[in-house]
Amino acid sequence: MKKLLLLLNFFFCLTLLSQNTVGTIRNDSGSYNGYTLLYPANSTETYLINNCGEVIHQWTSTYTPAASAYLLENGNLLRTGKISNSDITFGGVGGKIELFDWNNTLLWEYTYSSATVSQHHDIFPLPNGNILMLAVSTMTEAEAIQAGRDPFMLSEGKLFNEQILELEPVGMNQANVVWEWNIKNHLIQDIDASKDNFGVVAENPQLLDINYLNDANPIANWLHINSIQYNETLDQIVLSSRILSEIYIIDHSTTTEQAATNSGGIYGKGGDFLYRWGNPEAYGKGTSTDRTLFSQHYPHWIPDGFTDAGKIILFNNGNSRAYSSVDIINPPVSAPGVYIYDETTGYGPTAAEWIYTDPEPTDLFSSILSSGERLPNGNTLICDGDSGYFFEIDTNNTIVWEYVNPDAASGILTQGDTPTANLTFRAKKFSEDYPAFFGRDLTPGDPIELNPDLSECTILSTPEFVFDELIIHPNPSSHILNIKTNNTIDKIELYDLVGHLVLSVKANKQIDISHLSNGLYLTRIISGNHSITKKIIKN
Repeated sequence: MKKLLLLLNFFFCLTLLSQNTVGTIRNDSGSYNGYTLLYPANSTETYLINNCGEVIHQWTSTYTPAASAYLLENGNLLRTGKISNSDITFGGVGGKIELFDWNNTLLWEYTYSSATVSQHHDIFPLPNGNILMLAVSTMTEAEAIQAGRDPFMLSEGKLFNEQILELEPVGMNQANVVWEWNIKNHLIQDIDASKDNFGVVAENPQLLDINYLNDANPIANWLHINSIQYNETLDQIVLSSRILSEIYIIDHSTTTEQAATNSGGIYGKGGDFLYRWGNPEAYGKGTSTDRTLFSQHYPHWIPDGFTDAGKIILFNNGNSRAYSSVDIINPPVSAPGVYIYDETTGYGPTAAEWIYTDPEPTDLFSSILSSGERLPNGNTLICDGDSGYFFEIDTNNTIVWEYVNPDAASGILTQGDTPTANLTFRAKKFSEDYPAFFGRDLTPGDPIELNPDLSECTILSTPEFVFDELIIHPNPSSHILNIKTNNTIDKIELYDLVGHLVLSVKANKQIDISHLSNGLYLTRIISGNHSITKKIIKN
């Protein structure tokens, strides 16, 4: 990436659409055809764009995002919203969650904001329809000291407890909290034996040292968790602490009561850390020279069927080293979800197994925000958040797609403008056969930017993957649906015509549809990184 060249109007950049400064800058033949979800940090708009930057769909809110948004399989948009809170003011504070349908109708909203609590940064939609919400609650000075915080490290007279609430939406604006986890229940300290949580930090990696600062100032927002992601197969959650430069994995299978303890759940450790990585100094297993993460964002498991599936990918902002990277790590395990801990060196690996940096490392540097994700064709999509710059690299690390967010704090930019204040939290690209798009009008509209120039940009066709002798029979069917093909079938999914997933079967060429209502369904057959969608009738 050449951020400097971008900011200088790409004066010497020899790429497709090299005259452009915003919108699509490059769209080469190796790019992955899909639709990218764009929700600028200073805008109330959420866009779905194609590779040429043309708007496929758009949602409008009253609020700018409190960082994250998600396009659900049924076509609904789940997003965070930023509302005023004079008592909790760090970056990423939101306080509101909204759910819109495809037609921009507000279906549900929920406010979690007061003088002592607030939603912030991230949420995550669970398969059962519930929502994981990242939030803080306030510990008073007395509570923090009793928990073992050094009194000289309470510069604001309070400390924020990071928490996760699982919400079950109710009605138009209510929710039941059906599960809860709090970091304040999983702390340790070694400075005052008369206070809670006293122990040996190096002997308790499952707990967080309440007095470890990672060279940061002793502020109330001492952790700044900026991401929450979920693994359905493992029933685990991964969190990211920007300030401590660590990621943490916890068990979601616990009850709320177990989540406050060190026992219970599938993995038997309650709400304690199952795994942590990035900064072994934080738990007494190294020094600052052993640190591998630097203010990172968006750690998440790479989905099944993708290159490096099951490993964790993240954007390593690199604040203290002045360049960013996208890293992939493969945590050592003794069984699925059971992480190996070495008494001497702590949690492995010692380094990421795959790292992308710019050929001129400092040309890729975003001190805040940002993301990286694997795409179905093996490419990697990267969001340089503080520049509103998205780019896609192929398996040879060659840039094949570039886009600059034109929706800035000053308004919609005109082609030729130098982009400023166009921050974006993440980039997420969806395949053209993502269930949310079934039955939708995806006719491209105009690009976001004013005076656009797409004269040299075309949506490149992708050769369709051919399933060998694919036969679905009987069709119509009232009971058993047989799938015949010489290809390996990894998964079969059935969707109704509004995009709801109604059935999912792994590695099977025969599925029972007798329990489904009569009607037309879309069958998505997945083989490796490829899929094909066919219509079937249940009668």
